[in-house]
Amino acid sequence: MAISVAIETPLQDDVRALVSDLNDHLLPLSPIEFQFKMSVEQMAGADTTVFVARDGNGAAVGCGALKDHGNHVGEVKRMFTRPTVRGQRVGSALLEAITTLAKAKGVTRLVLETGAGEGFADAYRLYERSGFTRCGVLLDYPDSEHSAFYEKWLTLAPAQ
Repeated sequence: MAISVAIETPLQDDVRALVSDLNDHLLPLSPIEFQFKMSVEQMAGADTTVFVARDGNGAAVGCGALKDHGNHVGEVKRMFTRPTVRGQRVGSALLEAITTLAKAKGVTRLVLETGAGEGFADAYRLYERSGFTRCGVLLDYPDSEHSAFYEKWLTLAPAQ
């Protein structure tokens, strides 16, 4: 299946639906107070770049975002692929696009928070295969048994 990944606004109906499906997917996996979601309106902020994966028919099948925290720190947010495309490297393509943009923006440390537990095993595999390693608590997240934290140190893209 041909997948394209591009920067898009999250304020589109099909992307809103994708984010809603992500929120529904997360609900049974962690207590709500330990789900650190961004709304599509927050995702549309100037500090966040949203990537959307689309199939050959143009349907939104995945998303992910890069949030710039300043001081050369970027955060991967709202990673999700529809169950119908899991195992087809859509998540890897999204994470690669996020990493490429992070390097171009001068990010040297890319971080993320995800849930903890069996329901997140696929996410752990994706992040670890993409060069992320587990680390301690990040940014302003609470230290909790419901979160797992990852980081990836980047080298800067060559000047153009």
